[in-house]
Amino acid sequence: MNGRVIADRYTIGSLISQGGMGQVWKAYDERLGRPVAVKLLRPDRLHGDGAEELRRRFLREAQVTARVDHPGLVTVHDLGADGEDLYLVMQYLDGADLADHLAEHDLYPWTWAVAVGAQLCAILAAVHAVPVVHRDLKPRNVVVRPDGTVTVLDLGIASVLDSDTTRLTRTGAVIGSPAYMAPEQALGGVVGPRTDLYALGVVLHELIGGNVPFTAPTDLGVLHRHVYDPPQPLRALRPEVPPQLESLVLRLLAKDQGDRPASAAVVHRELLALLPPASTGARPSPQFDPTRPFLRPCSPWPETGTSPQPRATARPQAFDLADEVERVKRLLDAGQATQAVDVLGGLLPAVAAEQGEASPVARVLRKQYAQTLLGVGEYARALPELRRLAEDRIREAGPADPQALQFRYEAGQCLEQLGEYASALGEYQAVLAYAENPYAGMNLRQSLEIRRREAQMRLALGDRTGARQALSALLPQAEQLHGRGHPFTEEIRGTLSRL
Repeated sequence: MNGRVIADRYTIGSLISQGGMGQVWKAYDERLGRPVAVKLLRPDRLHGDGAEELRRRFLREAQVTARVDHPGLVTVHDLGADGEDLYLVMQYLDGADLADHLAEHDLYPWTWAVAVGAQLCAILAAVHAVPVVHRDLKPRNVVVRPDGTVTVLDLGIASVLDSDTTRLTRTGAVIGSPAYMAPEQALGGVVGPRTDLYALGVVLHELIGGNVPFTAPTDLGVLHRHVYDPPQPLRALRPEVPPQLESLVLRLLAKDQGDRPASAAVVHRELLALLPPASTGARPSPQFDPTRPFLRPCSPWPETGTSPQPRATARPQAFDLADEVERVKRLLDAGQATQAVDVLGGLLPAVAAEQGEASPVARVLRKQYAQTLLGVGEYARALPELRRLAEDRIREAGPADPQALQFRYEAGQCLEQLGEYASALGEYQAVLAYAENPYAGMNLRQSLEIRRREAQMRLALGDRTGARQALSALLPQAEQLHGRGHPFTEEIRGTLSRL
């Protein structure tokens, strides 16, 4: 492999790492004269069962990583195919991964652990705003750079929170590392931003206490302890740790998502308050001291309820509606949904102002805009559009109208992906109230899928008894409709067995 040239541009050098999806090589960009990291999809995984799924996951990795803009994440430079190999070109990082760094500094000064945790929170805040859940935050996926900054690696198994998740990750498969896995992940339930916060709690416990909070001879034993055993408080291991830090780590390691801190930004504020004042950082610090970046902290966006909205694409004052609609169609046909969103976002207000919000053209454009936003994972922007569409249909055709129910179901999906599980549960239950109505246009397959989501929301909210009852009632109907070996049925059975 050494010396191979990818895409007539990237000369492969030494192997950096390898994992389930591929190998990462240090390479040289001949065109720009700089070192890069090249990730190649593993050749032995390109054929046979699961090859297409693996290709989709690889392409999704590039799209997900490129969508999150933060200095604490690896920059994606290029993506393509070279022969049968798919490749992803990324920023090359100097430094040591956090696991090696911890091994060299056993035990970590607790202020170092706080600084690492605060930097990780700043990164997670940007990741969760997409929204993306990393699902595998651990020391091996964090690089500590020479200036003390940390960089998070491997969004490759991150789950973009959408309806394709089970197809992309194999239905029922548990993704992640058992030692850092939240209870809901171990149970095969719905994961959200607070799943990553649990993993952050495990990392902080390891950095400060010298080991992960739960160990066992087998992976299954580790997962069982995550679900049922309380963690040991840090001050029992290191009495010098501040009580506020011990309390925060225990809250991060709460079994139910609702008992954990509300967001990465909230945790960032609590950790930042524990760092030494900036004036004390003027003295020389050892290399790799992760408190150094907090002389000028890299903080998440101020918490105002939403992340900064992307700028709308400027639209000429004079426009031809037919031409613009045709342009959207061409973009969607070419798979350029992000560009289509920008065009629709500029076109819709103009059409609404010209023809009225309730005009047929405005409604068609709003529906296309909402569904395109949903397709590219812009759930926070899709939600108000779907709610408006649902309200309009309910006002005109009643709550059992099939289109109104579809809009409410899609709004529930947005709420689920944004981690608003109680609201999502309410939407799903509202839709299911009309599931037996023949005028609702809902077939049995759709009804079972919504019931599965309703049970998952119960599980996400900590109602394991309710989730178990709902899934137990759902299983025989799923077996009758799909068969015992169908992925949908297997997922329900797998979640029940874990419960």
